Amino acid sequence: MWLQRLHLLNFKNYPELQVEFSPAINGITGQNGSGKTNLLDAIYYLSTTKSAFHSNDQLTTRFGESFFMTEGEFDLDQAETFRINLSVQEGKGKVLKVNRQEYDRMSNHIGRFPCVLVTPNDTDLIREGSEYRRKFFDGVMAQADPHYLDQLLRYHRLLQQRNGLLKQFAERQYFDRSMIEVYDAQLLPIINFLASKRQLYLHQFLPVFLAHYQFISGGNEEVGLHYESEATDPQFADRFREQLPRDLAAQYTTKGIHKDDFSFEINGRSIKKFGSQGQQKSFVIALKLAQFDFVVQWKKIKPLLLLDDIFDKLDDLRIQKLMQLMANGVFGQVFLTDARPERTQQIFKATGQAIHLLEMSGGQVASEYTL
Repeated sequence: MWLQRLHLLNFKNYPELQVEFSPAINGITGQNGSGKTNLLDAIYYLSTTKSAFHSNDQLTTRFGESFFMTEGEFDLDQAETFRINLSVQEGKGKVLKVNRQEYDRMSNHIGRFPCVLVTPNDTDLIREGSEYRRKFFDGVMAQADPHYLDQLLRYHRLLQQRNGLLKQFAERQYFDRSMIEVYDAQLLPIINFLASKRQLYLHQFLPVFLAHYQFISGGNEEVGLHYESEATDPQFADRFREQLPRDLAAQYTTKGIHKDDFSFEINGRSIKKFGSQGQQKSFVIALKLAQFDFVVQWKKIKPLLLLDDIFDKLDDLRIQKLMQLMANGVFGQVFLTDARPERTQQIFKATGQAIHLLEMSGGQVASEYTL
């Protein structure tokens, strides 16, 4: 799978842009603020229906405009071309079409044209709270398994409704157990399903991750991933119901898979507390490379690989390892950004790999050439 061309209207700093890409490696260069990362985000939108960097679609619309549009043409193994058009207009919401056909449910798009994004902020997966780690693993599984995504979305809808009911009880000072039990009867089977799937997927994900970590780090330390969930307890349903008095006091649901976490370890200890900066970078890169392989295994296609500003944030060892994977043909289509075009040129000249370079300036392609 590869993205042949991209068309943007009022997307962040781009009034309008039309650009074509190489099916192999594409380098996007330019000064800071020229829109390199925005271009990656436009591609991410086409794959996932949302921005990689913020949750509010309106922040994507160019200042002073009322709508934005991103459109791309994807080639799936030279068998068929798909034109994906995503637009957001103020007051009308988001519309997603593939070959001019609008989806009944936008979630049906997830996983059809997968991508993997690597950014300088990926170490937030280690440093920040559990919601970051859940979001990452849910994103991996959602691109691979549409049924998992459907159940996850259903869980969050029911959870929101149950929380609304708990808040309503507090505000109106009354309680109806039968109303809560309606939600519990729907939530508990979904919790069991999602927790079981998370266990299964992590079991499959772990050996791939471990292999990538050893390759990227070149070290001998042992790293680990562990799924932490009360929902795996056989008595969870009873404990969930017993929690109701606390839920009523808190006015939200205090147990469930929205409380799950994934622990990251190095040599049996927390990598957040005891891992060096280099070890943490190796860890998150290995996570993203394992995500790539996981999607290939499940979807039988190579995701687009988006690498944002990696040369500025990684040391020579990790850059060398990534370049080795590119040279070995592990990836399909790659997009990488760099504020220093001469650095990208030197790296690719040294490896002998071809790269199609686009230099961005003022919301346009200032120059374009292939090394």
